[in-house]
Order: sequence, then C-alpha cells, then structure tokens
Amino acid sequence: MSIHEQFAEDLALHSLGSLEGEERARLEAHLSGCAGCRLELEQLRGDGALLALSATGPRPPQHARQRLLDAVAKEPRVQARVGDTAPRRSWWGALGWAAAAAVIIFAASLWKENAALRQTVASVRDQNAQSARELEDLRQIAAPIIAPEAQVVTVAALKEKPQPGGKAFYLRKRGSLVFLATNMPVLPEKKSYELWLIPTQGAPIPAGVFKPDAQGRASVINPPLPANTEAKAFAITIENEAGSPVPTSPIVMMGAGE
Repeated sequence: MSIHEQFAEDLALHSLGSLEGEERARLEAHLSGCAGCRLELEQLRGDGALLALSATGPRPPQHARQRLLDAVAKEPRVQARVGDTAPRRSWWGALGWAAAAAVIIFAASLWKENAALRQTVASVRDQNAQSARELEDLRQIAAPIIAPEAQVVTVAALKEKPQPGGKAFYLRKRGSLVFLATNMPVLPEKKSYELWLIPTQGAPIPAGVFKPDAQGRASVINPPLPANTEAKAFAITIENEAGSPVPTSPIVMMGAGE
C-alpha cells in the first residue's frame, strides 16, 4: 500500500471537517510536503460543496458523484495501524464518508425546502393582511351607502343647466360620509368645490374639497367629521384649492336632510 493510499480515508474525513487529534496532525504534516495529496483534498472539498449546494434536484452533478464513488473504492480495507491510540469512529466506519456526504445533501435539501416554505407562508400572510385592509376600506366606504339608518341627501344646483346634482350618504353615528356629484361645471383656475355639513346647531362644518373630471363627475369619501353630528343639510361653495375653514363665497348647491 502506497503512502497516498494510507492517507486516502484521512483525506476524505478531513475534507468534511471530521478528522481530529493525532490523525489530523499526522495528515497535516504529510500535506505540508505532498502536493498530490493537497490537490486531492481540494478536489474532495469541491465535490462535497457541489453535492451539498446543488439545486438541480435529487441527482448530484455526475462528475462529483463519480469522484465520491472513486474515493470510496480507494479507501483501504486494513486493520488498525500500529500505534493508533483510539479506534475509528464506529458510525463513520460503518457508513463511510460518502454516506455522511449524502446526509449533508439531504439536510441541505430540507433546509432549502424549509426556507422556500417560510417565504411562501410569509408571502401568504402579507397578501392576507393586504386583503384584510382592502376589505376594511371597502366596508368603510359602503357603510354610509347601505346602512338602513343612513341619511341620504340630494344636493342640487340653484341655477345651472344642465343641472348639476349630487347625493350625500351620511351615517351620523360613525361620522361616515360618501358624496357623489354629476354634471359639475368647470371651475375657475386655482379654485375647488368645498362640501359643507350644515348641522342643526352651530356653524357649517368643512366636509372635503373636490374638483370634477372632464365629464363633471366628482366624489368625496369619508372626510374627517365629528361623530354623532346631526345634519340639517349639505351645501357646496367655491373656494380656493386648499379649501377654507368657513364658507367665503355664496352657496351654489344645497340639499336638506330627508
């Protein structure tokens, strides 16, 4: 048996980080003066890495598999060497380093599958959270429209033709308001329409600014309003683009509560 064959098993163990004690020290001393064994060690490490990290499926790269089989075939079948102070690891001797490499491959595969599963679960959670937020937004918008107790106010122009119009769906107990307008006239530059809630007592409350589209349509959805404010009417004025805390121009549209 050549000196290289003597170290074949130690090289395989060392490539997987499992050689310890005197055996490791003896091998490292040999490696310092043997270029052939150093090359063999690097090749074994490279093959192990290809097997452990391969993403091609259950079959490892063919050249790496063949090198593992060749290394197993080269392992010496001899009795313990004279001077050995401890027996070989029993489980390693029974399975061989190639079987251990297969365990590494299997563990790496499970790790990749678990990582992918965790990513999928996280993605599903994010999607569910987004869907829940969107559903809640839809409920907020629909509440004043479909609630039986909602107050529905028709807001109409006082002079314009074709007549602009709008409907305010107001849910007092929640302070929710959806206002939909049609046939709204084009605004002067840097001006906006402003919607007002006219309470049964007190000053008008700003209920949102809006500009109509090219077809004269516009909407105001859930502006900030105090809850439980009883509405006597809704009105519209023309204000500056940013709106105003109090009406500064004549009312152009108005509707009383039904």
